[in-house]
Amino acid sequence: MKLAIDAMGGDHAPEQIILGVNRALKELPDLDLLIFGDQTKIEPLLEKESRAEIIHAPDLILGTDEPVRAVRRKKQSSLVMMAEAVASGEAAACVSAGNTGALMAAGLFIVGRIEGIERPALAPTLPTVNGAGFVLLDAGANSDAKPEHLLQYAVMGSVYAEKVRAVSKPRVGLLNIGTEEKKGNELTKAAYKLLSSTPELNFIGNVESRELLNGAADVVVTDGFTGNMVLKTIEGSALSIFSMLKTALTASAKSKIGALLLKEELRGLKSKMDYAEYGGAGLFGLKAPVIKAHGSSDANAFYHAIEQAHKMAQANVPSIIESQIASGKE
Repeated sequence: MKLAIDAMGGDHAPEQIILGVNRALKELPDLDLLIFGDQTKIEPLLEKESRAEIIHAPDLILGTDEPVRAVRRKKQSSLVMMAEAVASGEAAACVSAGNTGALMAAGLFIVGRIEGIERPALAPTLPTVNGAGFVLLDAGANSDAKPEHLLQYAVMGSVYAEKVRAVSKPRVGLLNIGTEEKKGNELTKAAYKLLSSTPELNFIGNVESRELLNGAADVVVTDGFTGNMVLKTIEGSALSIFSMLKTALTASAKSKIGALLLKEELRGLKSKMDYAEYGGAGLFGLKAPVIKAHGSSDANAFYHAIEQAHKMAQANVPSIIESQIASGKE
């Protein structure tokens, strides 16, 4: 299987990207890669005799670039050339840690939308205390949504949870301000009716944001405005808690001894709550898997994003989504 990689996107490109690539090539024996970026910077980092081809991309889309304009004007950028490789069928999926808006624009305009999907959704997998994680969508691809969009998000999230994350009959929850059926605004009330009347979904009703990390559902759907705030709140809270914990554990000789005794337990806790272990955010609803790795991805995070794209392509997730969307319209 051949995937396309943007080696120049993200805070630590291309060094950490290529380290993740090297690991993926070792651990996924059926994997071949097309790597787009500055050949002079990539070549020294890539392990020799690997199953990867470097395609030189002279342009670079920056995090500060206006997304649509950048995709249209920087045709020779690593991000755009990567998306074109997927659109042409040369690669089965692609991964980038670069400009989120530009990747979404390239996915929509170059890779293309699945027939019947009205709005693609950005879908990260977030950690839970039991280590299972949950898929959140939409996390920011569309600020506004209609009830029909949330239904499509639920279908796409369920397919992904089942086929890639191996969750049997994924529990779908609707993010709301209370668990009662009548709670919420016009969007959530209408979406509740649609979701509860779709027998193909294992819809469990409304879920509150305070229960998300406790594993209240395997798939959580909401509009992109709300989802993005939830995503950033979880990320920010996790970083703040670990920062406070580190300060407390290094405040005195006694606490340092305690930290030493708890070293393995603390490492396990950090791993359980680390976004890097869950891969990137999938842009669901496109004709091929497009994965957005976190902008600050290190080698471990980028490896898991590649692994995620590999699993999605292997399981043929876009085709299954297309089939289920089509059957729902009949």
